[in-house]
Amino acid sequence: MQQRPDRVMRSIPGYYGWVIVMMSAAAVFLSGPGQTYSVSIFIDAYIEEFGWSRSLVSALYAGATLLSGTLMIWFGSLIDRFGQRKASISAAVLLGLACLFNSLLLGPVMLFFGFFFIRLFGQGLMEMVPNTLVPRWFSAKRGKAFALMEVGGFLSAAVLPPLNVWLIAGAGWQGAWQIWGAILLVCYLPLVILFVRNAPGDYGLQVDGLSWKESERAGNAIADAGLTLQQALRSPSFWAVIFCIAVPAMVNTGLTFHMVSILGEQGLTRGEASFVLSLVALTAFPLSFLAGAVLDRFPLPTVFALTFLTEASAVLVLLAGEGYTSAVLFGLLRGTAAGFGTICLALIIPNFFGTAHLGSLKGVGVTATVTASAIGPLPFGLAFDQFGSYNEILLLMLVFPLTASFVAWKNKGPVIKRDR
Repeated sequence: MQQRPDRVMRSIPGYYGWVIVMMSAAAVFLSGPGQTYSVSIFIDAYIEEFGWSRSLVSALYAGATLLSGTLMIWFGSLIDRFGQRKASISAAVLLGLACLFNSLLLGPVMLFFGFFFIRLFGQGLMEMVPNTLVPRWFSAKRGKAFALMEVGGFLSAAVLPPLNVWLIAGAGWQGAWQIWGAILLVCYLPLVILFVRNAPGDYGLQVDGLSWKESERAGNAIADAGLTLQQALRSPSFWAVIFCIAVPAMVNTGLTFHMVSILGEQGLTRGEASFVLSLVALTAFPLSFLAGAVLDRFPLPTVFALTFLTEASAVLVLLAGEGYTSAVLFGLLRGTAAGFGTICLALIIPNFFGTAHLGSLKGVGVTATVTASAIGPLPFGLAFDQFGSYNEILLLMLVFPLTASFVAWKNKGPVIKRDR
């Protein structure tokens, strides 16, 4: 049912969609406690305190992540049904409670459920909601909006690793989790309730802040057309997209989860390793804006393919290099791939398949992401325990971005009729 903009919306000058982008950036930032770049800083603390093997922790993380991934398609359909506002409130509450649960860990069973909750509500729901919300408010300006939203993700990846090192050193790993729970429940949740709204059409507004006449000339509709989930599942293009979504999730999660250990083998300290993780985000942050401009001029499949080649180069440097200089070069290459890849990943489903059923479509994408990220850490842990190094698994991981580069380059997407 269409209604007039409420008092909060009327008090904001300009197009309210930019407020949505800011709140979406905050959501992506605060999905961090459930992301591998944050969790990885806790791993050595768990091993030191409880004496668990790296393979055990990796297996628990993989299993919990895989289980959480099976629920993402269902969560996507719930977002389509109940809207992003209710989903945003639920994500803030549930992730906050998940962080508090992780401060109470006593054994492997609790660790499994701790991983499950933060992956389900952090990497899953907390990140999926803004990725379905922003495309509803923007069409022609979607690339710019996503680039601004992803500032939250890059800042999260840059800030959380060293911040977690500092929090764990000062308050212990239990206190660090309690602080994150308080931030989500006390600071972020009230902002969600105050500012997050669903689609602009619910309030008599048009996407991109255009007037009705301007929108009609631009060919925009209140709700974009697009394939249903059932139609998309019958499209080879959709499965090619899912493969390209899964590859970076698997490879990068495995690398990030074990980054402290991988770089430790090359003589780097935990602090230096956390800096390399931050360098990835610091490099990706400015390049994401360049990616938006590049994607306005060049086809998305071409840019996506080059991104995977850059990713492969980063893995090769990590495999062949040694010492701090090569680690920094890895961080720069990985950051370059992340800057362009993040925007490509954000755009490809709504651009190829529309936004009418975006929650369900993104749910499949997030399921692929979560499932692949579940698989990623385990072979690294097994390879290290078996061979005493990461060289063999890094060599194997080179195959995946190289294959994805070819798939991305060949995939041009389906033809979708849009309402006008």
